[in-house]
Amino acid sequence: MNKQESDILNVILQYQYLNQRALAEQCGFSLGIVNRSVKSLQGQGLLTIEMELTPEAKIEMAKHHPKNAVILAAGYGMRMVPINMETPKGLLEINGEPLIERLIRQLHEVNVKEIYVVVGFMKEQYDYLVDQYGVKLIVNMDYAEKNNLHSLAKALPYLGETYIVPCDLWCRENLFSEYEWYSWYLVSDAKDPDSTVRINRKWELVPADEERTGNHMIGISYLTDAAAQTMAQRIEKMVPDRRYDHVFWEDALFVEQGMPVQAKTVPEGAVVEINTYEQLRELDENSDQLQSDAITEIEKALRVSREEITGIEVLKKGMTNRSFLFTCRGERYIMRIPGEGTSRLINRRQEAAVYQTLDGKDICDEIVSINPENGYKITKYLEHARVCDPADPEDVRACMKKLRAFHEAHLEVAHTFSLFGQIDYYESLWEGRRSVYRDYAATKMHVMELKTYLEQQPKVWTLTHIDAVPDNFLFTKESGATKIRLIDWEYAGMQDAHVDLAMFCIYAMYERPQVDALIDSYFTEGCPQEIRTKIYAYIAVCGLLWSNWCEYKSQLGVEFGEYSLKQYRYAKDYYKIVMRERAEQEK
Repeated sequence: MNKQESDILNVILQYQYLNQRALAEQCGFSLGIVNRSVKSLQGQGLLTIEMELTPEAKIEMAKHHPKNAVILAAGYGMRMVPINMETPKGLLEINGEPLIERLIRQLHEVNVKEIYVVVGFMKEQYDYLVDQYGVKLIVNMDYAEKNNLHSLAKALPYLGETYIVPCDLWCRENLFSEYEWYSWYLVSDAKDPDSTVRINRKWELVPADEERTGNHMIGISYLTDAAAQTMAQRIEKMVPDRRYDHVFWEDALFVEQGMPVQAKTVPEGAVVEINTYEQLRELDENSDQLQSDAITEIEKALRVSREEITGIEVLKKGMTNRSFLFTCRGERYIMRIPGEGTSRLINRRQEAAVYQTLDGKDICDEIVSINPENGYKITKYLEHARVCDPADPEDVRACMKKLRAFHEAHLEVAHTFSLFGQIDYYESLWEGRRSVYRDYAATKMHVMELKTYLEQQPKVWTLTHIDAVPDNFLFTKESGATKIRLIDWEYAGMQDAHVDLAMFCIYAMYERPQVDALIDSYFTEGCPQEIRTKIYAYIAVCGLLWSNWCEYKSQLGVEFGEYSLKQYRYAKDYYKIVMRERAEQEK
């Protein structure tokens, strides 16, 4: 029995008697295909002349019940900013019903009760589903670093006669069935230039190419036991290979000729993927979840209605915050949302005071609004801007010229940034946990030895950026001229200006020759050796400072990979360099 014959049997089971023309409308097949298929089914003894299922057909259908379903719900849903700060996308509501509950209910309607939900981000919010619907939760703690191939890998023992379903879909009609005769993958009849598959004349999913645009891929699939086991073998080989960290689960379904499953199609709009704030608004403009704190902040700051806020796009997640781009009344803006644990790291009132001091000085980006209570900040978007390339000497020289001009303005605020005080403060946030570094006590003792030395050195005491890293220098085109804007002043305060040089170096993960080159770019007249040694000392101190900061963020589930290791090495290596330099100077 082929795909067309199987689909026709399912439709007849659902609607009872239908003539051939009505069958063609329900199945989406041509009348000629329906006529041939009906004749074949009658020849196989599965369909009567009166278009009714025979007892043999019912016996055969009983062998093809779906066994279970796996719902993939572990990811951040980063494109859902700002909602994803408050709600995982599987729990977004359309007409008062969470997406995942609608999917579970539709599965229950076809007697699929064994349902596994793979969770990760905000996993606790899904726990109620266990009691309410009898689902089983599978936890994927790699959700932050890897894509949903790794979520499906967690469910491999359960695959076979299985629906695979993303959690962020809203299906107008129930697409599941009590009987599934073959493996399939769901696409729509809409063309999608980003799709990797298209439907051929045999209802097969073959690779799309430049000449033939693919069909929009929806992500729902049904896999028979044989297809599931074959795919599981591929997943087991892919998971240990880091090349597959960021791929979708469908990559495991692909073979060279395409997907070895049949195409199942739905009309465009029959299934809506909720990936963005605006998609949610289009589907349910009265959704309570559109009332995000961030959107409310924009409404108040710009004095606009929610409907005027459009074009929302997620920007790269920063080390401290999340940001998104949006358009309002023809202008583009960036909204910054403070990240995990930042209320304990940053004094937002002090940050607001810094921006007040910078106002009108042509130093930073244009601030539209900053809320000193919650840290929400709106800035004008700088078109065609790029960050400094720390490997480009010309970029570095230009940034050091801008940085020195800022320092020589000798701006003042009422608060300081204490390097050694912050080292102790970040350590206190560990709340009694020991450092992950075995020799932390010795390393900290050495860094603290530098405190007396630094207190004795001459300083340029002024407003200092503190986070003057390459990513915070923006090259812009304004009125036909290139300008540099220094952004993100969260940590800024009164301090020795030369701390900013150390911060640039350690974020760029410079080796010593690059450090010296940067110092020379700042001190174009030449840098005295005692100042250079002082900057080395700041590198050691700031390395431990940000290493402690990384340890706290790690406890919140935020990892920084090589960056955190490198900061700790700066603390150790540059302490030794300072000791050698001072010994040489004392000879």
